[in-house]
Amino acid sequence: MSTTPTLASPPRRHGLRAAWIMTASGWSANQFSALLGSYRTGAGLSESTVTGLFALYVLGLVPGLLVCGPLADRHGRRPLALAALAVNLLSTVLLMAGSAASGWLFPGRFLTGVGAGALLAAGSAWIKELSGPPHESPAGPGTAAKRSGLFVSAGFASGGLVASLIAQWAPYPRVTAYVPHLLLGAAAWVATRGAPETRPGTVAAEEGRAAVPVDWRRFRRALLPLAPWIFAAPALGFVTLPGLVDGGLDGWETVYAGVTTAVVPGAGMAAHPLARRLATRHRIATGATGLLVIALGLLLAVPAVSAARPALALFAAAVLGAGYGLTLTYALTEAATVAPPERLARVGSLVWTLAYLGMFAPYVVTLLSSTFAVPSLLGAGAVLAVLCCTVLAALNRRDQDSSGRFRQDDRRANPQGHSPTPADGQRRHRATGPPQFGRGGADPRRRAHEV
Repeated sequence: MSTTPTLASPPRRHGLRAAWIMTASGWSANQFSALLGSYRTGAGLSESTVTGLFALYVLGLVPGLLVCGPLADRHGRRPLALAALAVNLLSTVLLMAGSAASGWLFPGRFLTGVGAGALLAAGSAWIKELSGPPHESPAGPGTAAKRSGLFVSAGFASGGLVASLIAQWAPYPRVTAYVPHLLLGAAAWVATRGAPETRPGTVAAEEGRAAVPVDWRRFRRALLPLAPWIFAAPALGFVTLPGLVDGGLDGWETVYAGVTTAVVPGAGMAAHPLARRLATRHRIATGATGLLVIALGLLLAVPAVSAARPALALFAAAVLGAGYGLTLTYALTEAATVAPPERLARVGSLVWTLAYLGMFAPYVVTLLSSTFAVPSLLGAGAVLAVLCCTVLAALNRRDQDSSGRFRQDDRRANPQGHSPTPADGQRRHRATGPPQFGRGGADPRRRAHEV
């Protein structure tokens, strides 16, 4: 009688501990968003200045992403992630100083973007790798790739709500509202310091062998039509809508803005189970559904803005948040599929960069509102989201089989976690011969994948 040795499962803690740095990143982004009303009324900043400060975050985030992604692939994830967390905390200190001199708000917001970009580039790849063997027990398909998105959404939701509640009732609101982030960031630093590096000796190990290419064709088809909508939807939900319907709130503008910044990413987190179910049916179903949900949210925002109805605007923001959650989950899963491990941070940084371009959507609406009515702009946005969904489906149509279901073989990762290359397929064909299935049968590998 033979027995099979049982290996002890690794502890499930490194990925979860490190993921708190993503919560700190999301918190730092939305704590300022919840205070936009306070800066308008209490600090006397103009609408264009406040919106410009919001967009300045993106101007810092994009170089942070594009520079730190390749650096993390080359020199490791851990040192860049911890350095980015330090920059993130420094940016909050500068924003606190902005209560005394508003000029400090500009470098504060810019460094918030730089720190967030570096965290998203290096931190996302680090958490994804820490969330699987040998650092943690294997979880469900796609769980490791989605974990960073869930934790950053939690930061988005809680950061805005807590900041708005403090700003509503605490003294010196534009100072005290930032204190929780400093505490959270310090706690995340302590929790993360013990996490190991996941790419030790990356360059030395990879220079002696041919690099596995990124599937850029799939990247363009599956991600380019969708990526900017990932953050365009929530930005319109918690930046644009509250300022258009707060006329009758009578002193509760800051709380309403904070509730909105919590509802939008909260709805995104609530959409995660639906995203998981959709992903088992079609490869792009999660992304396509997310775009349609965003279109619905924009359509609901039209009567909300026209009639200045805060309750309907909050519901529209929640729908936009659900679309954000679906599209973000889809994009992170696709990024982990098209990129080999040694290129994961670089590809991930490109996805986050394209996504954060959508953060300029409120600024675009503000600029165009002098020429067009805002409800018309929101309606046009809904039409554009539907068009992008159509383009996404058309570009990926050839991945469908005769039954209308999307083939699973092209996205099945090899043991190293990247999409199979043509060379991989040739070696497998020579070793096993072409697969033979009965007329009514199914590929057992596909069946195992679906189970």
